[in-house]
Amino acid sequence: MSLSYLVDPLKYIVDLPSAIINHASESLGSYASLVSENASLRDEQLVRQTQLLKLDALEKENVRLRALLENSFKLGEQVLIAELLSINTAPYEHILVVNKGTNFGVHEQQPVLDANGVVGQVFRALPLTSEIMLITDPNHAIPVQINRNGLLTIAVGSGQLNQLNLPFLPSNADIRPGDLLITSGLGGTFPQGYPVAVVDEFTSQPNKPFANITATPKSLLDRNRELMIVWSHSAPVPLISKPNAAAEPMTPPSPAPTAVPANE
Repeated sequence: MSLSYLVDPLKYIVDLPSAIINHASESLGSYASLVSENASLRDEQLVRQTQLLKLDALEKENVRLRALLENSFKLGEQVLIAELLSINTAPYEHILVVNKGTNFGVHEQQPVLDANGVVGQVFRALPLTSEIMLITDPNHAIPVQINRNGLLTIAVGSGQLNQLNLPFLPSNADIRPGDLLITSGLGGTFPQGYPVAVVDEFTSQPNKPFANITATPKSLLDRNRELMIVWSHSAPVPLISKPNAAAEPMTPPSPAPTAVPANE
């Protein structure tokens, strides 16, 4: 037994390097495993965050589409939902490109709206895409009327996405900040009653025949992803009738031929 007191410490000393190596190896293995697991969890967290961002975007898109759907029922016309592909907002050109074209029945001069108001009109229709000129384009003009009193005028694009100009109203016109401008139906492009803009500034110019009036568009021109292209149910009324249409007698239609069996 006394010999064991001498041998056991020697065995412990002899086994110590091996135990240290094994412990160090286990520690290194555990560390490497933790590093690998940490990297894996970090990657998974990044994927989950990206998925959450996508879900948030889908939720907002769902809200936008629901608003478009609700407003399409209020319009009373046939509408087509189109998705934005690109936008050109150069100082003298405000053009959008959407993913619907003549293959879907889209044609030039169709009005285009979002859930808040008038966006513009179809400027060029191609088979798969269409170009839309915004109401803020300097080359665009839209007949409007003041919803409060029915006063008619024209809103012209200013070249800025948040401003329309009303250059043809005199200084004594009955218009004030906060007045809602709606489409008047004149011109034949935009049906009557669509919201266009809200008057935000009225400055009379005593030495000039017209006042300086600006308005803010109701539509979200710089934040739209989906738009409504509108067809009107009302058929156009012909302006010129046939010269002898009133003098021509009404002739009853000829009866349809009766089919005769071949064996008779």
